[in-house]
Amino acid sequence: MPISRRHFLLASSAAAAAQEKKVIPWYEEPFLGIHKKVKTPVKIAKIDLLKVGKEYFVEVTSTDGVKGICRTKQMEDYIAILLRRVVPTFIGKDARDIETLIDDVYTANYKLAGQAFWCPVAYVEQAIFDLLGKTAKLPVGELLGGVIRKEIPVYLSGSGRDTTAEAEVDVYVRGIAETKAKAVKFKIGGRMSRNLDTYPGRTETMMKLARKRLGDNIVINADANGSYNAAKAIEVGRLLQDLNVNFYEEPCPWEELGETKKVADALKIKIAAGEQDASLWRFLWMMENKVVSIVQPDLNYNGGFVRALRVARMAKKFGLPIVPHNTQTGASAVNIIQFASAVENIGGFMEFPHRGNEKNESWYTPEFKIRNGTITVPTTPGLGIQFDPAYFAKAEKVTV
Repeated sequence: MPISRRHFLLASSAAAAAQEKKVIPWYEEPFLGIHKKVKTPVKIAKIDLLKVGKEYFVEVTSTDGVKGICRTKQMEDYIAILLRRVVPTFIGKDARDIETLIDDVYTANYKLAGQAFWCPVAYVEQAIFDLLGKTAKLPVGELLGGVIRKEIPVYLSGSGRDTTAEAEVDVYVRGIAETKAKAVKFKIGGRMSRNLDTYPGRTETMMKLARKRLGDNIVINADANGSYNAAKAIEVGRLLQDLNVNFYEEPCPWEELGETKKVADALKIKIAAGEQDASLWRFLWMMENKVVSIVQPDLNYNGGFVRALRVARMAKKFGLPIVPHNTQTGASAVNIIQFASAVENIGGFMEFPHRGNEKNESWYTPEFKIRNGTITVPTTPGLGIQFDPAYFAKAEKVTV
């Protein structure tokens, strides 16, 4: 039976659609269902970069006048990329299409991909989620899949290398007494130091003393920040194993996946990595090749909630926990709190810097204080931050 032109075109169209869908990796397919939670379009009217003193904020405004706000990190380094390359992709679009928009901004700027590109994308995306949450009167956790935990256990981080071994252990002894945290993370080695310690013997002295003073009931993690080659990393890893350290983060420089795999293959301790990565394909390769047993995307460096959720989906498929890297506190740390509230395979403790000298910022609520080792998830619409209007009255708009 001859095929009519109409049937040929329909068949060709269906085949093309199937082929187009086929080339989309499973972890990139939309899955949040935001249109079901936010019933009407939320058109983005404008996106502004605001500065108050030394602080920068991305503010997204809908045509209905609702505003979403995200506090940024290191924004002074990324201003031109944000305003010239990232913002135009989102203007005039329906914010509910955020999963697709994240892919669109990458397609338009793929040659820039890396932290300096994905951080601006993350700030815009997180402000959009704040906007969507406020529009729908839902906390962001509900938009990320649904809130499944109301308190987030944290591990204390922010450890330095500019102290003695003894002084650094003292910091965490005090921190645990103050916060009742059940876990901590020490910085070991010298940070991308080609096997050098801050001073000879510091790491060994510090980690042995930490276990002695903190006791067996405190979870201890260690972060080498790429300090070692594989041989040295294995040597240090055996020490950490003997001390029952929970995970060993970035033993080798982050780009040297082959070296890190040698370490993972040689040791029983869990290897954690991913904070520097901004490629979903690299994350997939690391999991497929058993380079990591704890997956650590940064919610900013990796491009925001949507891309971190895609990493979480990968990790779930491989039976791995996701423990996002985090160097932020206060209003800037609300992203990791909302994320952890909704992700099924989140790790046991989320990273939260604390050294006991954090300044009290009075221009927003809530405070995000660690109490009994946990932080309470905000339940107000959006990201959950309420800013003092008087503070933003001083804001200036940044342009290029």
